Amino acid sequence: MEFRPILSAMRRNKVGAILIGVQMAITLAILCNALFIIEQRVALSKRPTGADESNVFVITNQWVGNPPDLTAKIQGDLAALRSIPGVLDAIASNSFPMSNGGSTEGIRINADQKESTALTALYFVDEHALQALGLELIAGRNFNPDEVLNKIGYNDLTPPSAVIITRTLAAKLFPGKNALGQSIYVEYQKKRVAIVGIVDRLQVPWTQAGGWGSKFNDNSTLEPYRFVSTYSHYIVRAQPGQLLAVMKAAERTLIDLDRARVLEKTQTLAAARADAYQDDRGLVIILGVVCAALVAVTAFGIVGLTSYWVAQRRRQIGIRRALGATRNAIIRYFQTENFLIASAGSIVGVGLAVSLNLWMVSTFEMERLHTGYAFIGALVVLLLGQLAVLWPALKAASIPPALATRAA
Repeated sequence: MEFRPILSAMRRNKVGAILIGVQMAITLAILCNALFIIEQRVALSKRPTGADESNVFVITNQWVGNPPDLTAKIQGDLAALRSIPGVLDAIASNSFPMSNGGSTEGIRINADQKESTALTALYFVDEHALQALGLELIAGRNFNPDEVLNKIGYNDLTPPSAVIITRTLAAKLFPGKNALGQSIYVEYQKKRVAIVGIVDRLQVPWTQAGGWGSKFNDNSTLEPYRFVSTYSHYIVRAQPGQLLAVMKAAERTLIDLDRARVLEKTQTLAAARADAYQDDRGLVIILGVVCAALVAVTAFGIVGLTSYWVAQRRRQIGIRRALGATRNAIIRYFQTENFLIASAGSIVGVGLAVSLNLWMVSTFEMERLHTGYAFIGALVVLLLGQLAVLWPALKAASIPPALATRAA
């Protein structure tokens, strides 16, 4: 096919061609970044916590007033929870994965470091934590009972006797080395603490996608404390298939044991995941609707403008048909014309997509757009253009030569 007639026709209708090209470029830029954000949010919302999510639930307990025998009350609660049929284990902790609340500290390898080597989330737990959360210990050992100390609230700065850290944190603290048996300094303490165990994974409590939250997602540290506070979380792990029954029994057991408390919330880790990533799901839906609307508007714009061009060129089409042009030749003519416009729009759109992403990276600390997204987006826009122009092209090819040549 000769491109001279196509380029000549595009010059005579350059405003329409430019409009379609600009529309495709903008659609491509927004589509690439929106789909990239959707993919990121979906991936973030499916991150494994490392816990046995299908069998673990959390009861948030708040005592009324300030009981003087709080340590004994909490230990009594845990003993009662562990005795419920169907319970594998239970602990009291300051936080749990996807709770969006807890403690963080910097970790140093040397005491004289000015800046921390890594940031970590702190979980205050006893020797039952690995069993209660269903964590996988990949190196070292669990806490010994005599290593577990009482921690009276958050202001108690008693240093831990040992720590268990995650595989990810171990790799950041001691890259290329074995972290087991090494010692670290927790930021607010002056005492070296030995790493006695390493678990495969334990997600920090926070789920935010941007900023520092995404940079230390699995940087968790277990410290051997019996957490004593008027507000804490009882983490209970049930035997498979008994989660709902155990949840009901646990609430009844705690209320019957002592009514001077408020059970603020009882939820499974699966429910906590749904709550924690609710905003992400909403954003995914909104961006999905925006993408669908952009694609539809662009497609209808191509159909409308190409149909207008067909109406304007009825006489030209009729002459070409009378001179022997086939229906397929007419269809190829309009598809080639649209392909040229879409190609120019895609080139500009790739540049806009990368520029938009760089702006979001610098402004919102988002990740860099993978080059593949831009090229896949360009391919989608090209295919969209070809599909959108097909109906007007078929309509043009079906014009009888005699009718077209009689048209004024």
